[in-house]
Amino acid sequence: MTDEQAGPIRPEEIEAWRAHVGRQETRRQRLDVESLRRFAAAQGADLDVERRPPPLAHWAYFLEAVGQGAIGPDGHPRRGGLLPPVRLPRRMFAAAVMTFVEPLALDDPAELTLTVADVRHRTGKTGELVFVEVDRRIAQGGRERLTERQTIVYRGLGEATPAVVPTDRPPHPGAEVWAPGPVDLFRFSAVTFNSHRIHYDLPYVQGEEGYPGLVVHGPFTAAKLYAFAQARAGRPIRRFEFRAQSPLFAGQPITLALGGEDGEVQAIRCDGAVAMSAKAGF
Repeated sequence: MTDEQAGPIRPEEIEAWRAHVGRQETRRQRLDVESLRRFAAAQGADLDVERRPPPLAHWAYFLEAVGQGAIGPDGHPRRGGLLPPVRLPRRMFAAAVMTFVEPLALDDPAELTLTVADVRHRTGKTGELVFVEVDRRIAQGGRERLTERQTIVYRGLGEATPAVVPTDRPPHPGAEVWAPGPVDLFRFSAVTFNSHRIHYDLPYVQGEEGYPGLVVHGPFTAAKLYAFAQARAGRPIRRFEFRAQSPLFAGQPITLALGGEDGEVQAIRCDGAVAMSAKAGF
């Protein structure tokens, strides 16, 4: 029986998933330089990370390591544990809001505390959705360095996503064009220990998840938007938030452009759709 055939989500399931709210997990790690250098290399940032940390450097650390037997059919760790075992098949890192309190100190030990903040059930145009919000707090030497709230969305398989057809559009002043290919996606998956098959397994992504091509990681796009915003700000970013809106695919140009508000930046797909919007605060 597939997740789709299992029927609508029942109230008792939502109740059980909401019982995860408040659960915590703590991870500890020394923030080694070489892990950060590999993370910089995968996103095309400066390799001199001792002087110039790459965008969203904290994502290089505290990666979840699970054994081979604990991997699900989509390449993600099997459901359960800290997060609720939501049975909707598709899972996406959809949004985040982060505040940079103090710089991370390289080669020093650090502690990440994860807390399940909320579990919400909604019904939208594409069917049922479950939103799981997770708070992440990184501390060093007893001092808070960074806080982040991540939103993870679970949904049904839905209809196949049609191929993206490029359209002729006027250029965006001051924009950059980014066109990640399969090797870029593989390197980013490797450096973030992300084995989700939509980023590297073309037969799977087309046959099982209904996408027309390999899907660009949301965090990869967010890091590029952070770099784009930082290059134009000329001052440190203290707060950064992003929200994914449409999928991006390998081999197609992505326009990184300024939005309509101060600090707003966008990743625009080759058909004109805004795939991710972000905002930097100072």
